[in-house]
Amino acid sequence: KTTLMRCICGFSRPTSGWVKVLGKQIGKDCDFAPSTGIIIESPGFLASQTALKNLEILAGISKRASRAEAIAMLEQVGLDPHSKKPVGKYSLGMRQRLGIAQAMLENPSILILDEPFNGLDSQANQDLHALFQQCKMQGKCIILASHSASDIQASCDVIYRFEDGKLLVQEMA
Repeated sequence: KTTLMRCICGFSRPTSGWVKVLGKQIGKDCDFAPSTGIIIESPGFLASQTALKNLEILAGISKRASRAEAIAMLEQVGLDPHSKKPVGKYSLGMRQRLGIAQAMLENPSILILDEPFNGLDSQANQDLHALFQQCKMQGKCIILASHSASDIQASCDVIYRFEDGKLLVQEMA
């Protein structure tokens, strides 16, 4: 699943076939999937900086999000944007929330999330499901992988599984 997600994003190239995202062939028309927010494996952050500073630095690269938008996104995922606590002192759940904030910061059309519920307590899990429902209502496409059947059932309209190296539709939610 992670390899497929990496190919969709443009981080890896498929050994055969091709990937198109929003009408663009990855590796031919563009190097990386356009308008895509991504969490694959553990997001990397500057451990000595605050959550807000990390988001400001990332937003400064593409200049598609403001400080106010970074503050709002941190609040939306349940983190205090004014906390002086460095990210290196964050719990796994807090880092996961920050990763989700980073993935959503530039208001992408597509979210690709590998195990987004990992390390979250039950309240954070509920908050994340509500956030994903909002994204879905805004017309965003969310591709997520999870080992939790209940998280998949609560968040997904279409569920796929791998069997013998093939991607199969498991069920429609």
